[in-house]
Amino acid sequence: MVGEIESILDALNRAGVRYLIVGGVAVVLHGYLRTTADLDLIIQLERDNVLKAVRALQDHQYRPRAPVSAEDFAEQQIREQWIQDKGLEVFTLWSPAHPTLELDLFVSEPFDFDAVYARALHVPLEKTEATVIAFDDLIALKRGVGRPRDLDDIAALESLTDKAEENTEHRDA
Repeated sequence: MVGEIESILDALNRAGVRYLIVGGVAVVLHGYLRTTADLDLIIQLERDNVLKAVRALQDHQYRPRAPVSAEDFAEQQIREQWIQDKGLEVFTLWSPAHPTLELDLFVSEPFDFDAVYARALHVPLEKTEATVIAFDDLIALKRGVGRPRDLDDIAALESLTDKAEENTEHRDA
């Protein structure tokens, strides 16, 4: 799955897509190892950026799980209708070329994208780099969602920082 994720991120990076990795993969990249079945992304929802993302993902045979056009995701009015009528939070894509990796794209930006993007981490991977939501922004996002899994992630991530602080205090003493 790591190779699949790198392949997807490389395609997004090459296309110049502004995105942030959030969710389980972000938790792992911040140091807490856990399993995850998908890649959660917040893509800046400007039409041109979304179209670049859709085209890059289509090159990897990604298509919507729902019976809609992937290009519909680029249209703000359509996304707003999905949110209002269906309570949609993420737009799920799947690929026969990557059957073990679904992509969940947020249908709204839950924060000021430019501000959070400016604080993002650029994590080097073997073949590309990953643009990952910053630690504090990830905690705030997960607090806002508030599902049990998110609360578990917050506790685990905060325990990592507590341990790091303890190690620093012991080393400095």
